[in-house]
Amino acid sequence: MSYTAHVDTFARDNLPPRDQWPEMIFEIPEVQYPERINCGAELLDKHVQKGWGNRPVIHNYTGVISYAEMLKQVNQIAQVLTEDMGLVPGNRVLLRGANSAIMAICWFAVVKAGLIAVTTMAMLREKELVDVMEKAQVNAALCDKALDTELLAAQKRCPSLKQIMYFNDASSDGLEARAGGKSGEFEAIDTAADDVVLIAFTSGTTGKPKGTMHFHRDVLTICDCFPKSIVQMTPDDISIGTPPLAFTFGLGGILLFPMRVGGSTVLLEKLSPDIMLKAIQDFKITITWSSPVFYRQMSGLVGGYNISSLKKCISAGEALPVSTRTMWREASGIEMIDGIGSTELLHIFISAAGADVRPGSTGRPIPGYRACILDQQGNPLPSGNVGRLAVKGPTGCRYMSDERQKDYSQNGWNVTGDAYFMDDDGYFWFHARTDDIILTAGYNVSGPEVEEALMKHPAVADCAVVGAPDDDRGQIVKAFVVLKAGETGDEAMVKTLQEFVKQVIAPYKYPRAIEFKESLPRTNTGKLQRFVLRRQEMIKAQ
Repeated sequence: MSYTAHVDTFARDNLPPRDQWPEMIFEIPEVQYPERINCGAELLDKHVQKGWGNRPVIHNYTGVISYAEMLKQVNQIAQVLTEDMGLVPGNRVLLRGANSAIMAICWFAVVKAGLIAVTTMAMLREKELVDVMEKAQVNAALCDKALDTELLAAQKRCPSLKQIMYFNDASSDGLEARAGGKSGEFEAIDTAADDVVLIAFTSGTTGKPKGTMHFHRDVLTICDCFPKSIVQMTPDDISIGTPPLAFTFGLGGILLFPMRVGGSTVLLEKLSPDIMLKAIQDFKITITWSSPVFYRQMSGLVGGYNISSLKKCISAGEALPVSTRTMWREASGIEMIDGIGSTELLHIFISAAGADVRPGSTGRPIPGYRACILDQQGNPLPSGNVGRLAVKGPTGCRYMSDERQKDYSQNGWNVTGDAYFMDDDGYFWFHARTDDIILTAGYNVSGPEVEEALMKHPAVADCAVVGAPDDDRGQIVKAFVVLKAGETGDEAMVKTLQEFVKQVIAPYKYPRAIEFKESLPRTNTGKLQRFVLRRQEMIKAQ
């Protein structure tokens, strides 16, 4: 066993067997790291040590936090975690809250203390929190006081969760009060480069979350690849973005990447198209991170704001339509940087910028990564053939104690679940998803998870959920529902079922369209044929 700083070895014990890992490639000098490194100290402490303590790191409408101020607050919370809560390296800490300075500070405190961050979206309900906490055997939680109801309900079903501490809590037991009494002197734990630092959850076709396990070196790797080679970020850049910090796209783009270069970010809890444009104007934003649908929504509003500071706009989360790229370029004058990444590989691995952009193509593998198209037998296909996208590089899939590791990692490749083709120049072009994940407005929604929620309603006899094409959102969640005898499939029932789903799982996952049917297409053995319904929706959209 190699060195580990973890006293609690749960994460390392639940890594997949080494022969099930994808091949890891460390070809470029940027991803050569020492055997012991703490990514929190690398991204925060080192800027203060080199004299950049007064530089801004986080902006919002209440003020600015400098690197030195952030370091002190991070250290104080790390002291609370270790001294007051008694947590030891390797323990898992759930983070629950919207994008904010305190969420970012808590993330870094967890990391510096040698703990493992399990960041969740504010919208998650009890059931979803239970799934995450049971899988990761979460030991403690730092949570926005306004979001305590669902977490407390989940805690009753998760005996591993022994402690909860709240931020945005004015009481003497609140995190801010407890941290305020600490010295702010804290030495980062001497973690191994391959100690797990982050468990990021994604949903698969079964609806059960998969915990993707990432090391300290992985966090630094994503900072030293895409933002350096493609975005070319500088210390003067100011970022903003719509994805939650719980998504690896958001964690990288609006927190880790700016900090790697000594830049800054704007963290706001709520972003709508008009709020984002106003923030670009107010904070003189230079880089935005969002989904195609959000850029499309902003396009018609640009004329009302001064966005002259804006230099680069990154799109990910779903395929970027040429029409959206064109619409944003005509509105803003900026050619978007498209990209595809995955929670399993932590961030973007195929992209293009500037003169290398080919509208409609995602781009080419970024420096440090390789990609190819595989057939169903795992053989590489020549250019021009649609097949399964496969990627390898310095990051890769490591599911926590999950049989699905063998599906994602095949013959050394990360097989992403996307159907692509590659042209003669090595550009990759998205064709479709190969599983039942619905990509809607930048969010991944598991069709079977929505089906499970609908089936809890007493009026539902059977249902199937697929992605239906939509001009604005890329896809929408559409449900096909068979009602029980005596129930009426009218608009009132549609609204009833939509509201019901919003109460069972995160509201953004609810079906925006519901069609009532007498029966659903199934095989002779009773298996649901979702592809029949998807094909039906594709034909309608043509």
